Amino acid sequence: MVVGSGVLYWLGSGSSGQPFPDIKSKHSLVAKHVTPEKWSKLSGIKTKTSGFTLEQAIACAVQFDNQHCGIYAGDADSYKDFADVFDPLIQEYHGISPNARHTSDMDVSKIRGTINPRAPVHSVRIRVGRSFEGFGLSPGITKQQRLDLEKLLKSALESLEGNLKGQYYPLLGMNEKVRQQLVDDHFLFMSGDPNLKVAGMERDWPEGRGIYHNKDKTFLVWVNEEDQTRIISMQKGGDVREVFARLAKGIQAVGKSVKDASGKDFLLDEKYGYIHSCPTNLGTGMRASVHIDLPGWTAEGLDKLQARCEELNLQPRGTRGESGGQTGVTYDISNKHRLGYSEVQLVQTMIDGVNTLYVEDLKLQRKHNQIF
Repeated sequence: MVVGSGVLYWLGSGSSGQPFPDIKSKHSLVAKHVTPEKWSKLSGIKTKTSGFTLEQAIACAVQFDNQHCGIYAGDADSYKDFADVFDPLIQEYHGISPNARHTSDMDVSKIRGTINPRAPVHSVRIRVGRSFEGFGLSPGITKQQRLDLEKLLKSALESLEGNLKGQYYPLLGMNEKVRQQLVDDHFLFMSGDPNLKVAGMERDWPEGRGIYHNKDKTFLVWVNEEDQTRIISMQKGGDVREVFARLAKGIQAVGKSVKDASGKDFLLDEKYGYIHSCPTNLGTGMRASVHIDLPGWTAEGLDKLQARCEELNLQPRGTRGESGGQTGVTYDISNKHRLGYSEVQLVQTMIDGVNTLYVEDLKLQRKHNQIF
């Protein structure tokens, strides 16, 4: 540290005076794309919307040694101000070209067919993330921005009508009976995720956060979790078209209500689609999934199932979520991609892929003497 003209600053390679960071996730995309040259150029920049820095953006890759991507955006400005890092990283992760353009399509009439009614599907869940102009994203959003956004969204959500009509439940001061019911329904998002903490997403917890759901508990909105909003449509059984149609209706209704109240639109970029805090969710921000029993694939081996899903552009998880592990024979199967494809294309990929896995599962059950 050096003292000069009454200012303290760190000697280092960055324009902020910060030394080049020790990135613990050596094989992450951050380690590849945050070079000393880029650090020197970008580390002194603070974004306009939330004062976010590159140092904050890559905090997870610096602190943990297990990151694949390892970077978050603190606001929409981050993607532009730190484009020298974000652009090649996003292109590599999503497999898109530098001149790619995102196309959105929520027209349910374009979906062909549905999941085989004989397939042992427990439920369907489709979610997207959406962010609004003028507010930081979760890693960078200021306390006041978060409170203002919650107030805006609470009013917008509680003005919804028809089968979307419901109630908003703030996390702060939540009634214990309500909290337990949301836990029992598996609706409540929790604190404590190490990545979200280090990325700055749990600051001022639980203030400014909450959950909205309709009467039938088939339409939900998470407010100020990893993204400003996570809009979710779900129901028991395998009717993907109905779930997708409700989601499309809900997204449109939420967007219109916020626009009418504040004049603010969804953050939408012609190249990267709908803006999210994590670059892996750019584009549609959509995850369309089913919970399905696959006893044949379970007997064949999880590694074989993962490889087959990769071929079908699908992603298998345990029913406990991304890091919850696998139990039994029930899997969460979803689309793998987010960017470079429309919503209709990704839902179609999931439907076709799940039908393929089901047919193959029956053959594997015979192979492993589970059915005769």
